[in-house]
Amino acid sequence: MSLPAAISGRLRTILGSRLSETAADRDHHAQSEAFHRSPPPDAVAWPETAEEVAAILSACNDARLPVVAWGTGTSLEGHALPVRGGISLDLSRMDKVLEIRPEDMQASVQPGVTREALNLELRATGLFFPVDPGANASLGGMAATRASGTTAVRYGTMRDNVLGLQVVLADGRIIRTGTRAAKSSAGFDLTALFVGSEGTLGVITELTLRLHGQPEEVAAAVCAFDSLDQAVECVSATIQSGIPMARIEFVDADSARAFNLHSGSSLPEKPHLMIEFHGSPGAVREDAARFGDIAAEFGAQGFDWATTAEDRARLWRMRHGAYHACLALRPGASGLITDVCVPMSHLPAAVHAAAQDIAAEGLVGPILGHVGDGNFHSLLLVDPGNADEIAAAKRVALRMAERALAVGGTISGEHGVGIGKRGLMAAQHGEGWQLMGQIKAALDPHDILNPGKLVPDRN
Repeated sequence: MSLPAAISGRLRTILGSRLSETAADRDHHAQSEAFHRSPPPDAVAWPETAEEVAAILSACNDARLPVVAWGTGTSLEGHALPVRGGISLDLSRMDKVLEIRPEDMQASVQPGVTREALNLELRATGLFFPVDPGANASLGGMAATRASGTTAVRYGTMRDNVLGLQVVLADGRIIRTGTRAAKSSAGFDLTALFVGSEGTLGVITELTLRLHGQPEEVAAAVCAFDSLDQAVECVSATIQSGIPMARIEFVDADSARAFNLHSGSSLPEKPHLMIEFHGSPGAVREDAARFGDIAAEFGAQGFDWATTAEDRARLWRMRHGAYHACLALRPGASGLITDVCVPMSHLPAAVHAAAQDIAAEGLVGPILGHVGDGNFHSLLLVDPGNADEIAAAKRVALRMAERALAVGGTISGEHGVGIGKRGLMAAQHGEGWQLMGQIKAALDPHDILNPGKLVPDRN
């Protein structure tokens, strides 16, 4: 559809040439990194300030026109797809690092700043921003989806590292949440409300982030196991021992094979753990030795230490490229991605059951994940034109989610809900899901902000 003339004219007054109704721009914003697709938006807008975002939302609220915020497009559950048309609000030009306060270990940024760009700015300060989902995602998008990643086992998720926000509400009001203080008990925690709200309650236009000191010493390694069960049980034992891992990642034999094909590595085609330690030289040596003792009890073999920064970067580049590497195992396939997270005591059984389900359905589905906090994924490779394969993959994903909920886990550890997991929200939250819908209705009474996502449809 095309924009009505009245709203098109009002938006062009705000944005000029930064409003596009061309097919190429619209089609780009109807794509997803993963399985999900939607019709294109009616137009794409590129604001550069919070005031412009406020003016856009005010105009769209008056016109009852949907607005879907867009970061870098790297989300995996279709969060930024305009399922009901409207405006795709591309925040990529709001990409300034506004202030770095080393003495407070904080930075303020616009939402289009990527995590890599921020860490580049921080190099001379001795600080870094640790949340690392793999993709070079925008920090606004990471906050909106409550992202985490490989370092969450030590440094936490976006929930733990966002101190405050500037948010534009559906009617164009601009609010600030949180403070720069180390703590506050003054009223509702509105920052936590917006972190993870997936653009359904407001549009994030500024973030105040917690920074961390760059570790004095870093050591990383990869080791193989004969069985999936041995590798995952080693993770549980390691976490229960209290070793402060910076990263502990699991990949199965299919993933190792994908890495070899995609990255030119030479990993044995067996389950592996990828690990990293941060701290003082003495602490890192001690932690690595303790982990080595535990891993040996579970049959670990072929420890390959990454002794230089270049070697470590190569190791984690390989892990971060897992999505595209695994897709290459079946050229032309699409990936249906699972994202469950369970209590650590249930992790070995959950991974084992997932592997059995994938094999029973005859699917190719590499398993990997940030297992140090109980979060693991399977990338179920399906022919997008084969309805039977898609149905089989959805059965596997549903069983994984049901098992996670049965032991007190969650349907999504880090990817969020978007389109793909919305149908599971009632099972996880019960009446709480309806309460989320009531909060949405209070803040966005005309349902213009990312409609059709996260919360129940209105009656």
